[in-house]
Amino acid sequence: MSVNAGDFAPQVTVEAYVRDEAQPVEIEVGGARDSWTVLFFYPRDFTFLCPAELRGFAELQASFALEGASVMAASTDSWHVHRAWLETSSGLTGIRYPVLADPAQELTRAYGVLNMDDGSALPATFIIDPSGTVRDMCMAGPGTRRRPEETLEALRELRMSELQAVA
Repeated sequence: MSVNAGDFAPQVTVEAYVRDEAQPVEIEVGGARDSWTVLFFYPRDFTFLCPAELRGFAELQASFALEGASVMAASTDSWHVHRAWLETSSGLTGIRYPVLADPAQELTRAYGVLNMDDGSALPATFIIDPSGTVRDMCMAGPGTRRRPEETLEALRELRMSELQAVA
């Protein structure tokens, strides 16, 4: 991975699938924001492990919001493929956060998570603070599923350490 904890998160503008939007939505990833960002990359749409991860983050989306964080998913699939998958798979109807489309692989390259063997994204998660600094990152091993509740716990610990530093 070329982006490490403590690095400024690369700024990249991409199209995103957002439920109930008829067209792609342009979203800038990285850089300073009003909130924390949880950005997780997954290999491909229409795969075996990915739906469980996307659902897991969707189930905890309100908890992430209570911690002041927005959630974004990303893969190297296009907006059209995201739309086809997310609108036809009944298990994914609860996905309300943006799903970023990176067919040009600009985002995956910037974050250092492009699988050079097949052009997919490696399963990685980044927690970015409001100043645009990557505060935590992890990569899942091949064939393993990430646990969104562990990402939420890491976010809580980062926010708690920040509050303690201010006090």
